[in-house]
Amino acid sequence: MQRIAMLGSGFIGRFYADSLHGQRSKDKIVSIYARKEENAKKFAADYGCKQWTTDMEEAIANPDVDVVCIALPNNVHIDAVMLCCKHKKAVMTTKPLGRNGEEALKMLKAVEEAGIFNGYLEDLVYTPKFIKSFESVKNGALGRILWAKSRETHPGPHSDWFWNIELAGGGCILDLGCHCVEITRSFIGKDIKPIEVMCWADTQVKPIDAEDHAIGLVKYENGAIGQFEVSWTFRGGLDLRDEVMGTEGTIWINNFLRTGLEMFTTGKGADYVAEKAESNTGWLFPVGDEINDLGYNHMFADMFNSIENGTAPRETFYDGYIVNAVIDAAYKSAKTKLWEPVKLDVWRGKEGIGKASNLVEYDADNYLIKEEMTHYGARKVIIKNKKTGAISEKVLA
Repeated sequence: MQRIAMLGSGFIGRFYADSLHGQRSKDKIVSIYARKEENAKKFAADYGCKQWTTDMEEAIANPDVDVVCIALPNNVHIDAVMLCCKHKKAVMTTKPLGRNGEEALKMLKAVEEAGIFNGYLEDLVYTPKFIKSFESVKNGALGRILWAKSRETHPGPHSDWFWNIELAGGGCILDLGCHCVEITRSFIGKDIKPIEVMCWADTQVKPIDAEDHAIGLVKYENGAIGQFEVSWTFRGGLDLRDEVMGTEGTIWINNFLRTGLEMFTTGKGADYVAEKAESNTGWLFPVGDEINDLGYNHMFADMFNSIENGTAPRETFYDGYIVNAVIDAAYKSAKTKLWEPVKLDVWRGKEGIGKASNLVEYDADNYLIKEEMTHYGARKVIIKNKKTGAISEKVLA
């Protein structure tokens, strides 16, 4: 059993709480910190917390607390983490780890120097569809991964601080792109170094200083490409889609829209449908088990099992730091309109991985370009001569 201090009583804190009290059926939130007293009291009443407080350090220092879960605005993450280090409390934090790579690196170094458990709560690499897809990729079903794409778009976040560039640290790239970068990085290989980023970003709709729409490419040392599409201007709800392409196959994932559960209603008796759904009338796309489908159950099970086994979870502060560093390069590229290098002061993966050869042996004289079965029943190959470079085709049967 893990006894938890929840820092933050808002949207994500309640999502976390619903999962924490429901998955392993033995973990308990014993302390809640919120900036407003009425919010702390309401959360404590709703989830049966023994302690509520408006003093963050009081919640963290509580001797009944084993692990601290940070569900706070981005600008407060570093303060909360430093207090966890001070009191030697295991810590898990919502995404992104920091507002930038510099903040993230400070937190990474602090938790490692303090010797405390650290978990990065990147829920979208714990969704059932991702887990199944990742296992297939890891087992070689797609061959060598060439390209991974992740899209997250919706009409915009719930709380006011997200829209303040100083508090949030950025716009949709930081808020949504952190998911996409870690998803694509996981498929390509977290030990493969991201080396440079090209990004377009703009503020198209919202009256804010940050970007509300962006598209980016992340180039990896082995030649693979990660791609993200993010927006706070998308109408129609929450769109979570991933694609992975390899030399031997392809995976398409749709996590939230067109889930296989569709409903039409005039609105009578309708209330909440799904996260960021814009309407409760007409054709709707509810989610069968939202907490599970968004990965929270698997994520916290991994975190707590890792604490109890003395091992690192799938996602640590190191992963959060790598994501922040990639996003820093994306922001710089959006301004310069150039490929910008990813600055990594700490890298623990492979080094010097070259791009894999694209030459596939057909026979002693030729490389294979393509093999196919025609509509008229003949098997055909297209080949390239090794010496002359001439391209030709052969009908085999």
